[in-house]
Amino acid sequence: MSATEMELMLSGHGLTTAQIFYRMPDFRTMLQSYLWQEYDTAPDFPKLHGFLDFWQENLDGPIHSVQFTHRHLIRPGEWRRVDHEIILH
Repeated sequence: MSATEMELMLSGHGLTTAQIFYRMPDFRTMLQSYLWQEYDTAPDFPKLHGFLDFWQENLDGPIHSVQFTHRHLIRPGEWRRVDHEIILH
């Protein structure tokens, strides 16, 4: 894991995975799938939307549908107060 990925995760980015279903340019009745992953921020997902905009402007296969998931890999730790201590000898 590079330092840049760690910095992204610490700044609130999570791993976004999208499965993009698109129609083949020459065979419009056939669907293909493409898997895309990037660190992105919820709920706006600017990198995912940027990639999909790039796809629609520059690639011939029209998008049929997109399924995605988003997960924070680093979360705040869970803390709880400890009132008692038991020492065993």
